[in-house]
Amino acid sequence: MSDLSLKPVDHAALKVNQITIILLNLFAFILNAPWLAAADAGFMLVGTALGLPGFVVIYRYFARKYGLIKPEIILDNAEPHRFAQGFGGVVMLAGSIALFAGSTVLGWGLVWLVIALAALNAFGGFCAGCFVYYWLGRLHVPGFVKAPPAGTFPGLKPR
Repeated sequence: MSDLSLKPVDHAALKVNQITIILLNLFAFILNAPWLAAADAGFMLVGTALGLPGFVVIYRYFARKYGLIKPEIILDNAEPHRFAQGFGGVVMLAGSIALFAGSTVLGWGLVWLVIALAALNAFGGFCAGCFVYYWLGRLHVPGFVKAPPAGTFPGLKPR
């Protein structure tokens, strides 16, 4: 893949998004508040539809108003990150529906799956959703057209 197809992606915004997802889901679990998990799913899905991290407003507020968070612009593909957030939003939606339907083990299990994968991305630099996106592209699934940046293992943060 040519580097010309890569665009600037702010990985600090992605990280704030992931940490916010983790915290909201932890609060939802601790407070036994399925509505909070559902709200988290909503933000993730709306953000995906808009092509932005679901909690980008938090990032922009703290980055611009207080300068607490510095941008980390890396040449990357935005599409795998949107796919990962959208897939996570769908899993969160399924978890929320399960919780409201009374299937607490399934519901909280799905919420914890999203927490674990968001933590792996935020603190380990590996995006499982991006990995899936790139492998679907290798399998020539329509719509999955991007390849990882040169020299980057699928799912790992580019250097």
